[in-house]
Amino acid sequence: MPRFFRNLVPFVAAVTFFFAPALNAQAPAAPHVKLDVVQVSHAHGMLRDAHDEVRKSYYDPKYHGIDIDARYKEYDEKIKNASSLPELMQIVAAYLSGFNDSHLFFNPPARGVRSDPGYRMMMVGDKSFITRVRPGSDAADKLLPGDQVLQFGRYAVNRDDISNLGYYFHVLATSPVDELVVKSPTGPPHTVTVKAMMKIQKSVIDISQGGSDDVDLETREEQSDFLERERLVTLDKVNIWKMAEFLFEPSLLDTFFSSDKARPTTIIDLRGNPGGAEDSLQALVSRVFDHDVKIADRVGRKPMKPVVAKHVSSPYTGKIIVLVDSGSASCSELFARVMQLEHRGTVIGDTSAGAVMEAEHIREQQGEDTRIFYAFSITRSNLIMADGKSLEKVGVIPDEVVLPTAEDLAHNSDPVMTRALAIAGVTMTPAAAGKLFPFEWAKF
Repeated sequence: MPRFFRNLVPFVAAVTFFFAPALNAQAPAAPHVKLDVVQVSHAHGMLRDAHDEVRKSYYDPKYHGIDIDARYKEYDEKIKNASSLPELMQIVAAYLSGFNDSHLFFNPPARGVRSDPGYRMMMVGDKSFITRVRPGSDAADKLLPGDQVLQFGRYAVNRDDISNLGYYFHVLATSPVDELVVKSPTGPPHTVTVKAMMKIQKSVIDISQGGSDDVDLETREEQSDFLERERLVTLDKVNIWKMAEFLFEPSLLDTFFSSDKARPTTIIDLRGNPGGAEDSLQALVSRVFDHDVKIADRVGRKPMKPVVAKHVSSPYTGKIIVLVDSGSASCSELFARVMQLEHRGTVIGDTSAGAVMEAEHIREQQGEDTRIFYAFSITRSNLIMADGKSLEKVGVIPDEVVLPTAEDLAHNSDPVMTRALAIAGVTMTPAAAGKLFPFEWAKF
């Protein structure tokens, strides 16, 4: 099934889309095990798989002017000179980064160490802030929500690079330490060194005997499903849907928009939603319009049918308010933009990610009884909206820009939700709005 964004393979931490600059970054020093011939052979195989998938399926048959065979030979040669496992993964990723495509990337195999930096940061407008800090982590002693991140290592933090940094330091090369220059709402800039939470895990899974490896995989998948569940809040005048991603069952829409549960206004909170499946996007659009809607035209190697949502017999006709932020990507952006172009709803929040292509998630593996899993996201088409424009690298600009301040983040206040509720005729303080959907940490 085509996807507008990724669905990660087991054991891979949340991967953000990235471009070339971060691949020149240098992670904090960490001990590396000397490479053996098997690891190098695996890297050659991963690069070959990446090259084959691009040559066979990438949406642009001219590859943006890149000589992909020459590029493959160049990066295959670099593998021979690599000195560490993170460097091997960096080389495979760098082969794809030159296409400057948000949906063309490498999901590396699981590392022998699972890590969590203990904090989350994101762009709010043109500034980066700490938004969450995990209790009990080293970060909890050194960072606070609302701290502005001025620098990550040697790099300034901005919209162009923030996902690059996360991808390189927290996925390709598991960093034991992050050095940040931060500024609290009331204090001067200062440097903090944050130690990541680290846990040994199996990077190669032996499934030949069954047992504990399978149980561990199932446990992690169950936890992921729980954290990514859809959450709903019903008030007198409004229904609020906190949508984790576009991977829900259509029956959920039948329930949510049923006559006994529908409200005059529906708020669909897509903040932090990375996208998902085409079917889910079409299903949602079909239930909020009284006519068929062309979501986007596909532009690929050959003529392709447009993405169209067929309306249902009794669609929801109430007011719709869509919330987006810098973490809203792909399907989230498509839905928000359709609401704008069709004059069907109001979009509130921050400019979205600008990562809008149609891609397919390709799972790969090496080995037989003992297997190494990895994957690629391969772009199948560009998506052109009804105004003739692509959202790639642009994003959705809200009808009303409402941004949380550092103080809002520090106190878990949500002025964006408060504004949306006000439009719906509901009065709620930002502090109360911030408690509607409590943040949940994955178990570590």
